[in-house]
Amino acid sequence: MNFSRPRSDDAGLEINVIPLIDILLVMVIFLASTTAFTRYSALDVVLPEAQTQADAPAALSLAISQDGRYALDDRLIDAPDSAALAQALRQAVAGVTRPTLTINADGQATHQAVVSAMEAARLAGIERVTFAARTGL
Repeated sequence: MNFSRPRSDDAGLEINVIPLIDILLVMVIFLASTTAFTRYSALDVVLPEAQTQADAPAALSLAISQDGRYALDDRLIDAPDSAALAQALRQAVAGVTRPTLTINADGQATHQAVVSAMEAARLAGIERVTFAARTGL
């Protein structure tokens, strides 16, 4: 008969890490699904600046203000849409061969206002469109 007590030996103990991994994986999934990701519209973008100036002389200058108003060669234009702006551009380039349009958009002007100006230039038949930028950082 064996009356000896069983030894309390810690060598046989193991820690089961599978439940810990399961819990951590669930937490990662929860955090990833509830995180608010940054939207592109929330980016703080400062526009535009450049190191060099364009060499091409501009035949026309179209300024776009911060609130979306247009001025063609320092004259305000009432252009609610691209078609009205295209008509004003057509009148300004009448008789000019291969006209060039320089767009001077405010840094805070909406993207839609600049795209509308580009669309109006296309409708008016202006093939050369350049953008002005601030120089001298």
